[in-house]
Amino acid sequence: QVQLVESGGGLVQAGGSLRLSCAASGRTFSSYAMGWFRQAPGKEREFVAAINWSGSSINYAGSVKGRFTISRDNAKNTVYLQMNSLKPEDTAVYYCAANLEKYGSSSRGSEYDYWGQGTQVTVSS
Repeated sequence: QVQLVESGGGLVQAGGSLRLSCAASGRTFSSYAMGWFRQAPGKEREFVAAINWSGSSINYAGSVKGRFTISRDNAKNTVYLQMNSLKPEDTAVYYCAANLEKYGSSSRGSEYDYWGQGTQVTVSS
């Protein structure tokens, strides 16, 4: 079992920045890949970013590429999502997820085995 707890969400003005964190427990952190997904009201969940176990493979959604950065610290059992130049359309609940297939950086939510409870990000215009 893997437990995931997100933090760092909040309210920010357009153009601002936030850093999300996801703390993992229950299993050796470096044994799985990590991803960030988001879901806006009335919309389906969508992929944001993913990183493999070592950080050597990273994948971003086109809508966030160049603005968001995913990273991980295996010593701290934590994955981060640095979000810059935020836009109102980035408003959503952000979820981190763990994929036991550790070598890739998949964008498919169905491939992730464990999910956090989510953290709200609201970007005002």
